[in-house]
Amino acid sequence: MADVRASYDALADAYTELFGDVAVAHPVDRAMVTAFAELVRADAGSRVADLGCGPGHWTAYLHDHGLDAFGIDLAPAFVATARRRHPQLRFDEGSLEALDIADGSLDGALAWYSTIHTPPEGLPLVFEEISRVLAPGGHLLIAFQSIDGDAAEAFDHKVVTAFRRPLDLVSGLLRETGIVETARLLRQPREGERWPAGYLLARRVSGPRKP
Repeated sequence: MADVRASYDALADAYTELFGDVAVAHPVDRAMVTAFAELVRADAGSRVADLGCGPGHWTAYLHDHGLDAFGIDLAPAFVATARRRHPQLRFDEGSLEALDIADGSLDGALAWYSTIHTPPEGLPLVFEEISRVLAPGGHLLIAFQSIDGDAAEAFDHKVVTAFRRPLDLVSGLLRETGIVETARLLRQPREGERWPAGYLLARRVSGPRKP
């Protein structure tokens, strides 16, 4: 994760210029995040965390859709940029492996391509943390580069090594932490993208986690 932090710190300005506006996102991306926000609100929820928020554009989008949204990112440069661009919102430095969030205190969590640099052996810990901070019934939307098959595959991400993962693999790992899939979508790459985009909507089940 030190490499991930340093790499995104170095490229934060360039990343923000290219991707730091929801308007340039694929319409399906906006539709998925909008659906996530509506699901949280439908359950009378409000408090959501944008986990791996980057320059904060999706955090602001969730706020604009009626949620009490805040952002967390590993890279200090991203946190500084997000605070500058969206001074009305809260942004903190933090790691998905050890979230400084109270147990069961979130109505929702967005993990928008923020787990792609986590190696396969570290993903269960990240999902345990997300499960810990979600309230029973809380919603999760996770997006990542996807692949057919049964196993993750490393690829040469433009910032630092990342992993493509099958939808079934990610869904199964989430289920082991008590987060159960409610919907999925696979979007084929548009021009300029190399890989399909995978999206999972899921919900933290109430009661004990499965062994």
